[in-house]
Amino acid sequence: MTFRRIRILLLLGVFAAALSLNWLEQWMVRAWQGPLDVQVVPINFDGSAEAAAAIAALDARDFEEVNAFLEREIAGYGVRVSPAASFAVKPALHTLPPAPPQGGNVLQVMLWSLKLRWWVYRQSGGGLPQLGTIRLFLLYHTPREEGVALPHSLGLQKGLIGVVHLFSDPRQARQNRIVVAHELLHTLGASDKYAPDGLPLYPQGYAEPELPQGPRRVAEIMAGRFVAANGEAVMPDSLERCVIGAQTAHEINLDAAFRNRFGG
Repeated sequence: MTFRRIRILLLLGVFAAALSLNWLEQWMVRAWQGPLDVQVVPINFDGSAEAAAAIAALDARDFEEVNAFLEREIAGYGVRVSPAASFAVKPALHTLPPAPPQGGNVLQVMLWSLKLRWWVYRQSGGGLPQLGTIRLFLLYHTPREEGVALPHSLGLQKGLIGVVHLFSDPRQARQNRIVVAHELLHTLGASDKYAPDGLPLYPQGYAEPELPQGPRRVAEIMAGRFVAANGEAVMPDSLERCVIGAQTAHEINLDAAFRNRFGG
């Protein structure tokens, strides 16, 4: 056998192993047989005192509302796991993850995804990967002027990684948790359900999609907003006014979990 063929076989073996690990990891987190293992890693994005104070005060109990939301919503699909997610706050990092390409093509996005996953591996100290562990990197920002948006948060299903941009103002803690829950569900396979203008897509981005399109007071979590009476997209004030809709439930395997437990 030539060296070239050996090299090709080795590369194919590495590729097959990566696919197998990814499948195993997704099966572990999407089986809904036990709590999601979530590591929260805070980062002071702008080096501000406000962000440092928010990180110093961060505690696993700050994510109880996210867990309560998950428990309530998955129970609606027949899955009862308590806690639905186990959150652990890790020591703060002082380096930023690689920024995603602005308007990049598919190749650039793929290369950035690999860079991000390599960065996460290095920050975790190397060694064998912790299969089934979701890592959410929370990047805290100084409060800005009203109407100034944060960089776009993201969640990757491959690698179970979330990069979440949050305000450090304690008054925005409950809305921060909506963003955390949104990106957490991205790592499980949920897709966004809003249009480029920020309005929820109908029907999949609406709570109670069986009702006619129009104003709501509750948001589908992957739309992140609901349409108010004035026609504007409004972010709810807490996770108590968010739901996991049927399409999102299908994407994160809740319907399969329901069938596995109860048949049908």
